Amino acid sequence: MKRDRSYIAWRLCTQLANLIAICGLMAPLTASANPYLAKPGESSVTAHVSTCANSGGFIHLYTAIDSGLFDKYGLKVDQRFISGSAMNLAALSADEIQFVYCAADGTIPGLASGVDGKLVASPLIGLPYVLLAQKDIKRLEDLKGKSIGVSKAGDLDDRLMKTLLKKYNLTADVQIRPIGGSQSERYSAMMGGIIQAAPVTPPLNALGKKDGLNNIYNLKDLNLPFIYSSVHASSKLLKERPPLVQRFVAAMAESVYFVEKNPDKAKASLSKVLKISEPEILQSAYEAYAVSLINRSMMVPANAVAEAVDVARENGTNVRKKPAELFDNSFAEQLQKSGFLKELWGAEVR
Repeated sequence: MKRDRSYIAWRLCTQLANLIAICGLMAPLTASANPYLAKPGESSVTAHVSTCANSGGFIHLYTAIDSGLFDKYGLKVDQRFISGSAMNLAALSADEIQFVYCAADGTIPGLASGVDGKLVASPLIGLPYVLLAQKDIKRLEDLKGKSIGVSKAGDLDDRLMKTLLKKYNLTADVQIRPIGGSQSERYSAMMGGIIQAAPVTPPLNALGKKDGLNNIYNLKDLNLPFIYSSVHASSKLLKERPPLVQRFVAAMAESVYFVEKNPDKAKASLSKVLKISEPEILQSAYEAYAVSLINRSMMVPANAVAEAVDVARENGTNVRKKPAELFDNSFAEQLQKSGFLKELWGAEVR
């Protein structure tokens, strides 16, 4: 009997020891699933980040700043607005800012021509633009003799409009008018009759519908490869401070999750930047950028970069770099390898 009791006690102790060992093995995995958080007592590092527009497409950056997500990663983010992709890349090359958050298809021609910088993460993939027009314009053909407002010659909206007009043989009949400013300012110019149409992104399309404007073309029907909101870093930063890049990419990946789980906070951040309060308009932006275009893996799609370079070449860009030289997916890949994304979403992310 004593021997049986001793055996049972030994078995229980062995099982308990195994359980403790298993828990010990599991604990480091859970703890290391987010190895990018700031250590206790660690000083924050300032990161200057620019956006090339005030857009619903940057909802994840706005929300991450407002909700303190960057603070967790030891980053103090200073966000600036610089109009146009070319000016943003110039600031990045000059090391005036550490990161650019902008539509990649707006920056790829510049990067391909030799401007310093690389794409390191792409939270949004897809083309969200629509062409809004005044009340009396209901079809593309109605634009003959009229003008479309864009930011600057050579910028993304300008190239999209040239592609659209060429496709429908309207290049000679419609004027593309660079008038600068933000999308909101071009929207106001259209309402004031200065221009008759303008390409916009959500939520301005929803506001246009409310104001009686017409959505005459959804630019996704152009079937262009399109990489939207993306994180860009300079070659200097990638070489000298890769941990800073990794932490920034991790924080943006967490923001994709946070925005999905906290729609009210995300819409509040967007409302503050765009100065829009109507719930239905904010909801249209949320559905576009927090649902429809989301890329949880954060990986920059290599095939889309290559196709975008081909489009840029066809449009006259002097391409000096190969597509593979324009992006670095090692930081997004590390999120996968470390278990960070699986821990965040509760399942493997593809």
